[in-house]
Amino acid sequence: MKRRDIEALRERVSCAAVLERASFAIDIKESTRRAIKFRRDGEIIIVTHEGRGWFDPLSDAKGDVFGLVEHLDHVGFLEGAGRVADLVGFAITEPEWQPASGGGGYNPSLPERWQARRSPWPGSSTWRYLNGERCLPASLLHAAIKVELLREGPHGSMWAAHTDDVGVVTGWEARGPQYRGFASGGNKVLFRLGPPTALRLAVTEAAIDAMSLAAIEALRDGTLYLSTGGGWSPSTQAALRELASRPDAQLVAATDANSQGDLFAERLRALAEDAGCDWTRLRPPEEDWNETLKIREKEERKEGGVPHSRRPRQGRLRPAEPALDPAGHDAGGSEGVMKD
Repeated sequence: MKRRDIEALRERVSCAAVLERASFAIDIKESTRRAIKFRRDGEIIIVTHEGRGWFDPLSDAKGDVFGLVEHLDHVGFLEGAGRVADLVGFAITEPEWQPASGGGGYNPSLPERWQARRSPWPGSSTWRYLNGERCLPASLLHAAIKVELLREGPHGSMWAAHTDDVGVVTGWEARGPQYRGFASGGNKVLFRLGPPTALRLAVTEAAIDAMSLAAIEALRDGTLYLSTGGGWSPSTQAALRELASRPDAQLVAATDANSQGDLFAERLRALAEDAGCDWTRLRPPEEDWNETLKIREKEERKEGGVPHSRRPRQGRLRPAEPALDPAGHDAGGSEGVMKD
């Protein structure tokens, strides 16, 4: 088959036609105009790019209409191309989109979109990314999964939930090997790992950094590990102020060791002072906490240890530059990480 014939078929046959012929049905409640969800028993395929692309949210499979036929029918390209050709002119069932207040199609709520995704599991693409590439220990991942903080995103990405003060999902940080962003239509509040009543509030700029610091500190008792998702929305500020206003609370600015991290730390200092809360700066010895964790894991391997098998040693966390607060409120001094 010549290239121009392949391109012509790709333009004339929608992925939706392949799925409808294969007895998949549209899940209208969980579809949008840009991403149409098809189901067949336990199988799910999301059709994108106006019918020209697709992906399987339960695996890493994705591609064009030819790849979809190969994926479903387990055939080679030539046989799959013949089956695509048989669908030229096939009339697909167009979804009847429900009107929305904004004039667009039906959009599932944030909690509905969150619940539609599976939690990561050992060996899944998201697990491999977090545990293998990001060096987050399995015990930490199990702890985060147990409290419904993580989901499998598309293409091996991670979704890390942001929640309000009553635990409702308002959005999620999405991060993968080649992608970073935030949930479309979501609201940045806070990623929260740890006891809700904890008084030590360790604030980072990303969920992966919050989990990395939690791993380094072995989920320190009385600590709530937080991430702002790299933003400072009114909702984030209000949530932090509410947490910092509790009696005996301590706000720990565990932001990155760069100029942006310093600006975030100063914002946290101002918020803490306004709320009448104790404040301290905890600076990672590398640029961020995940880089610190990954270097620690490499050192463990060089020393012949098993990664994640030992409790972290606080003395190894030394700041790369002077403290922000010379008056003694900075956790990163010349003697290592200050314990309180």
